[in-house]
Amino acid sequence: MNAVVVTGAAGFVGAAVSERLLARGETVVGLDNFNAYYDVALKEARVARLAAQSGFTLVRGDLADAGTVRRLIDGVRRVVHVGAQAGVRHSIEAPFDYERSNLAGHLSVLEACRAAEVDHLVYASSSSVYGERPEGGAAFRETDAAAKPASLYAATKRANELMSEAYASLYHIPQTGLRFFTVYGPWGRPDMAYYSFTRKILAGEPIEVYGQGNMARDFTYIDDIVDGIIGALDRPPLGGENRILNIGAGRPVALMDMISILESALGRKAEKIFRPMQPGDVTRTSADISALAALTGYAPKVTLEEGLQRFVAWYRSHYSS
Repeated sequence: MNAVVVTGAAGFVGAAVSERLLARGETVVGLDNFNAYYDVALKEARVARLAAQSGFTLVRGDLADAGTVRRLIDGVRRVVHVGAQAGVRHSIEAPFDYERSNLAGHLSVLEACRAAEVDHLVYASSSSVYGERPEGGAAFRETDAAAKPASLYAATKRANELMSEAYASLYHIPQTGLRFFTVYGPWGRPDMAYYSFTRKILAGEPIEVYGQGNMARDFTYIDDIVDGIIGALDRPPLGGENRILNIGAGRPVALMDMISILESALGRKAEKIFRPMQPGDVTRTSADISALAALTGYAPKVTLEEGLQRFVAWYRSHYSS
């Protein structure tokens, strides 16, 4: 079976990866449980776009259901596992959601990949595994210690990497773990700051700016993220290695600068309420992307100015229809 299995196919990254794979003639089997962490209608709309194309099949099911996942991956050669329970702050409020989706779910995928003897498993990790970095510190490198996660979400993602390391060692499953840095763009997640800020600014509501605005993120446009995922998928590691790679823009932007860019794109000023740092959050993220670039030629193209312009255009169109 030549299909690519994509978990979290109704999610932001999963839908975008599925669309790119379909565009290049691949057959895609998507899995998603359509949980209610954010607007399910948005997830359904993403999948409707995929279902309109030939070569896409959707399975509604839970990652933690090992039997379903094993049947799904049986006979498949490549898996893109980007399904998970997202959200740093939500992991403080609902920790057991992360136990099921991120720990049991990742184990289900590993076991299915072991049984199917897949050629390559690409899975989503997170920049949050690095924890806090002193102000002015260098960009995060894959060789940096990731021993002090600042949230349960981050801990589950680091656990995924360690689980994959064990399965690579025991069963020689070729794997690539991608540490995502703040993915944004059209069809994104409503819980992300740029998305919720857009809604509130257009509604004339104040926005809450955490960390007193003294934060920075390596904002990475969705199309660039997909370039990196597909590039990695096409280049499996040799010898059953569990390869860890950063995937970001490589250019952190201050939170207040992001807000200014968003205000320009919207043509409106935001009323700002400054708040302290929230538990589990970190001050700054910055990706060293040299390893992914050397492997795949990865070179992010979309600036935050252009990316937020595209997002705002999509947002106005999507919510006016």
